[in-house]
Amino acid sequence: MPKRMIETTYTEEDVQIETTLRPQFLKDYVGQEKIKANLQVYIDAAKERGDSLDHALFYGPPGLGKTTLAGIIANEMGVHVKITSGPAIEKPGDLAAILNGLQEGDVLFIDEIHRLPRQVEEVLYPAMEDFAIDILIGKGSGAKSIRLELPKFTLIGATTRAGLLTAPLRDRFGMIHRLEFYSTEELTRIITASAKKLSVAIEPEGAKELARRSRGTPRLANRMLKRVRDFAQIKFDGVITKEAADYALDLMEVDKYGLDASDRRILMTIIEQFNGGPVGLEHLAASLGEDTGTIEDVYEPYLLQNNFLQRTPKGRVATENAYLHFGITRTKD
Repeated sequence: MPKRMIETTYTEEDVQIETTLRPQFLKDYVGQEKIKANLQVYIDAAKERGDSLDHALFYGPPGLGKTTLAGIIANEMGVHVKITSGPAIEKPGDLAAILNGLQEGDVLFIDEIHRLPRQVEEVLYPAMEDFAIDILIGKGSGAKSIRLELPKFTLIGATTRAGLLTAPLRDRFGMIHRLEFYSTEELTRIITASAKKLSVAIEPEGAKELARRSRGTPRLANRMLKRVRDFAQIKFDGVITKEAADYALDLMEVDKYGLDASDRRILMTIIEQFNGGPVGLEHLAASLGEDTGTIEDVYEPYLLQNNFLQRTPKGRVATENAYLHFGITRTKD
């Protein structure tokens, strides 16, 4: 499938936007209220004890703020944050070098932590539990193991596929939180704040329309804000009104429910080729020419969340909402 404007995974386009717009402290972070409340207690308690924060795991769809929360935790604790990813740590020596470079209390954020190589993951266990790693020096019968003591640190792991984490790694996290999609009201607040930082004029109804089409995802909301800003500048006197948002997003084929051409293609394939389902994931992927993992991880979460699609023991089924969205009458067998 083609590259999507509503792609929620991190892209080069997002680097400058998110660096500028990310909140720095919990009081400025919109949404995820239960997680924020718990984190505030844990952070305050750790600071009062003069101790490092317990290791934390954040999981959920991309673009919901896992990296942002890692930076906020470091700021709240008054320490540095080191950011890396599972695929970037290829061997135990890479991890040892990263850990050895940390200072007391620092935060190590590992994105896509489920993709850590197994041998690297095993080195991480004693680092998380005992703040030490065992390094093997030499080869064969002359090899010996030495233990390298590490400063106390906080590991924050992030994953979009929590089910792929091994039990030993998952059990070593003291805090495990699932990030949820954001409400339209929360996204409206985020967009309004982002527009102010970007010096973009935006009306309340314009912000709400952007929020409605942002699929519950702040990353997408900020990306849409940047795109619609250009249309507003050229065609709407520089102000993002509801009319400007409608005009721009309609041209970008993002409908009022945040569905794009790829989403609509998935639903229409189920409706037209498989009579609404159920259809197995493998058959659906083959019909779309798409990888099963991509369908499960990229396309399905939002469709499931908004009741356009259901997973059943027999396969995927298009819901009544999907039929209504396309103006199609469901035929009875």
